[in-house]
Amino acid sequence: MPPVSSSRRATRGEREVRAVQRAARVLDRPTTTATLRQRLDDLAVAAGGVDLDSSVDVYGDGVVTDLERRVADLLGTEDAAFFPSGTTAQQVALRCWAARDGRGGGTGGGPGDGPGDGRGTVALHALSHLLVHESDALPRLAGLRTVPVTTAPRPTTADDVRGVAEPFGTLVLELPLRDAGYLLPTWEELVDVTAAARDRGAAVHVDGARLWETTDHFGRPLDQIAALADSVYVSFYKSLRGLSGAALAGPAAFVEHARLERHRYGGNIFQQFPAALTALHGLDQELPRLPAQVARARVVAHALAGELTAAGVPWFAVHPATPHTHQFQLWLPHPADVLTEAATRQAERTGTALLTHPWREPGLPPGLSRTEITVGRAGLEWDADDVRAAVREFLTDLAAVLAERRGGGAAEA
Repeated sequence: MPPVSSSRRATRGEREVRAVQRAARVLDRPTTTATLRQRLDDLAVAAGGVDLDSSVDVYGDGVVTDLERRVADLLGTEDAAFFPSGTTAQQVALRCWAARDGRGGGTGGGPGDGPGDGRGTVALHALSHLLVHESDALPRLAGLRTVPVTTAPRPTTADDVRGVAEPFGTLVLELPLRDAGYLLPTWEELVDVTAAARDRGAAVHVDGARLWETTDHFGRPLDQIAALADSVYVSFYKSLRGLSGAALAGPAAFVEHARLERHRYGGNIFQQFPAALTALHGLDQELPRLPAQVARARVVAHALAGELTAAGVPWFAVHPATPHTHQFQLWLPHPADVLTEAATRQAERTGTALLTHPWREPGLPPGLSRTEITVGRAGLEWDADDVRAAVREFLTDLAAVLAERRGGGAAEA
């Protein structure tokens, strides 16, 4: 087997990646642990669903246009544009709304506040991906101000929006809010928060990188969810397991302006068919499976919490207790390196990888680590008994690692 690339090794250890690759049973097999051969095989499978004698795409036509139409139809929007990354797509979206002449109308020359109207100010949750994970891209590159709507580890509410002390032109809603535990508001709360934004004259943009898996929680199809927003970004490489790429959807005039800004950002790539083909395959094969994965995630979360309780683990958190999507958090009171070692040993020793995503230490409160659990396609084969057995195996390895770290003292989980 070829060596793991140095770029991956910088974020995940080679041994950890190998353990997940070789495990016979997993809840999820992240694409970040795939080999080049596996991803090329995925591309070949995706290519089997199209006419391979059709012309290759050039600067966004052909199969890329097919993908854009498919997304617009699914989200019920007038148009959609393919982007190489979600970071670029969302900067473009927010620049477009900041440049508009009145909410929902045409666009002007560039971002920036008019006299007291706040058009160049973006209101968003303090845990938003745009604030936490994108290196200050909005102010540094897009020229936009940001104002946090709330710091509370829950979805944004209508009261939060009404309480923002300064004018803002766009409200961003991340659905689900990943860093808070993949949390979603209720449908009624979502309706109220979008109405509160419009009462303030603001556009609503949905950071929907994982919007695909929200339909079960909301009890509504994608087009009804997207209809509450003025624009929506969706990702193709997360839940849909594509190679890369994203789409920005909304009114035709908005998307037309977004395409111009995409070119200015260097995002109009010469040929994009590999990403487009795997995105179309994800819409065909992965999207229909997501409701079942959400339902199974609830089984997994409840069995996981039940077994940790039965084992007498002194403190843990499964958050949320009933997952809103097919992803949720597990918190344990141990250093990340200890938990990573225990998870890796379990996979190596038993061939079962219960925890396949990295452990992180938020820093506050000290001594706690968290990981994200995803119930992917492979997880549909697990029942509650499988989860409980895997938890017991993990605790056995955790006890051994803790004993070694204490110099051979009594082993406790």
